[in-house]
Amino acid sequence: MTSKIIANGIIKALVVILAIAMILFFLYEIQSVIVYLVVSLILTLITSPFVGFLKKKLKFSNILAVVFSMFLLIFIFVGLIMMFVPLIVSQSENLSLLDTKAIENNATELVNQFKIYLTKHHINAGNLLDDSSLTSKINFNFVPTILNSILATISSFGMGLASVLFITFFFLKDKIMFTNGIKIILPDNHEEQILNSFTKINEMLSRYFIGLLIQLLIVFILYLIVLLIFGVENAFVIAFLCALLNIVPYVGPLIGSVLAAILTMISNLGGDFQHDILPTTLYVLVGFWIVQLIDNNISQPLIFSKSVNSHPLEIFLITLISGFLFGIAGMIIAIPFYTMLKVIAKEFFPENKIVQLITKNI
Repeated sequence: MTSKIIANGIIKALVVILAIAMILFFLYEIQSVIVYLVVSLILTLITSPFVGFLKKKLKFSNILAVVFSMFLLIFIFVGLIMMFVPLIVSQSENLSLLDTKAIENNATELVNQFKIYLTKHHINAGNLLDDSSLTSKINFNFVPTILNSILATISSFGMGLASVLFITFFFLKDKIMFTNGIKIILPDNHEEQILNSFTKINEMLSRYFIGLLIQLLIVFILYLIVLLIFGVENAFVIAFLCALLNIVPYVGPLIGSVLAAILTMISNLGGDFQHDILPTTLYVLVGFWIVQLIDNNISQPLIFSKSVNSHPLEIFLITLISGFLFGIAGMIIAIPFYTMLKVIAKEFFPENKIVQLITKNI
């Protein structure tokens, strides 16, 4: 092996590394576009069955069914946005007069009430709170920063929503054209297997995302009932936010319970800690935990096992492993990605015994 060959090999390796780095940098720069495409694809999978229903049962033309579906999506998005208007209006005065010192005083008051409660029950944890000086160590100036970030997100939401709806419209309208375009690119010897995989994946993921929406709706209704029973302010919005957090398996419900507890305590601030704040917060937490028991043992197993044809234990293990490997993002995409892998494995390796075992219901 001559030095020239070695030098050429090194140059080729550097070129490959440079090309990969440029591709990764390019993907990083267009990450917003990638997010728009992924969200649009999910909306397409959710909406496709409805478009098919309009075309088959009601004899709509393709374009009319797509337009009607898009109007329905826009109506849903507008409804969700309008849902937060009462909360924003009711809190506008507080936001306009936002004072971090006032927030710190409220937090101090809550801690003091908690200390009084512990003292009345002969618990020395109050001394621990005094020694820790918890509120003095927290810098409440982060609140305006968070609010500014939220406002910036809201301001960019309009453009993102318009982009997503625009892409979704053409995904639905030109679905056949995209399929034909893919056929041209595919290798002839695997074309049928790949197309069968696409069809099956589209069908199963559509069922999965529709099942996810049904599950979130059930959790939202149950959360709302709990919050209304105990008279928590802005119950509708809090229930919606906590239900939305259920998208993140296992971790999301925990965050939702903490969020509900904090908002419940804030809504009762000024009342007696022992007789108002603490009991109401505990009742809400117990109610939320009961909802989670119902969801984990009834709703999720029934909906997801039917939608993706996987055993509940199988779903739990895959979600858990994905969470350990890739964090929260891995937990969110675990079931859809695993479903895709199962479909592809069945098409390309149907004789494999392990594949036969995990795909027997597909």
